[in-house]
Amino acid sequence: MNIFEPMFTVKIGSIVFQGPVVLQWGIMIFLIIVGILFTRSLKVKPGKMQVALEMLYDTISNVIGSNMGEKYMGYIPFVGTLALFLFMMNTLGLIGFHEPTEDLNVSIALTIISILVIHGNAIRKNGLGAYLKGYAAPHWAMIPLTIMERVVFPVALALRLFGNMLAAVIITELLYKWLGGITWAAQIGLPIVAHFYFDIFDGTIQTIIFIMLTVVNIKLVEKH
Repeated sequence: MNIFEPMFTVKIGSIVFQGPVVLQWGIMIFLIIVGILFTRSLKVKPGKMQVALEMLYDTISNVIGSNMGEKYMGYIPFVGTLALFLFMMNTLGLIGFHEPTEDLNVSIALTIISILVIHGNAIRKNGLGAYLKGYAAPHWAMIPLTIMERVVFPVALALRLFGNMLAAVIITELLYKWLGGITWAAQIGLPIVAHFYFDIFDGTIQTIIFIMLTVVNIKLVEKH
C-alpha cells in the first residue's frame, strides 16, 4: 500500500514532483552514498560488505562475459548501476511505497536509456554509415522488418516492465481491500506472501529480464 506517497510529493514553485520522481532521487542519492562509503577503503582482506560488493561485481561480470564476451567488460558499471537502481525501485513495495516502475513514464525513461546505449554502442563501434547499412542486411528488402524490429523492441521492453509492476500493485491493493473488508487485523501478516512474490520474486525477475534484454541487444545490434 502506498501509505507514504503524500510525504514524498515535492512542490517547487508551480512544479510538482510526484512520489515516483522523488523516490528515484532518493534511490540515486542512496546508491551514490553507499558507493562512496563502501569503495573508499577497499582491503586485501575484505570485510563482509566488501565481499558482498565483490560478489555483485562478479555476478555482473559473469552476465556480461557469458552473453557479450570479454571485450564488453567496460559495460560492468552501467549494467551494475542499472540493475541496482531497477531492483530497488521494483522492491519498494516492501516498505509501503508503490514501485516507481508501475508509472509508465519511469519505464519509458529507463527504456530510452537502454536504447541510447544499445544504438550508441553500435554507432561508436561501426560508424554511422555502417550502422545505417545494417538496416539493409542481408538484403535491402529487410529494411521494413528491421525498422519494425527496432521500434517494437523498446515498446515491448517498456510495456513488459510497466505492465508487470502495475499488475503487481493492483493485485496487492485488491488483496488489502479484501482483507480490510473482513477485519483490519487480517491486513497484518497475511499479505506477507503477496509481498514476497510480487515485490521480491517478481521484482527480481523483471530486473533480470530488463538487464538481460539490454545486454543481449547491445551486442546484437552492434553485429547488424
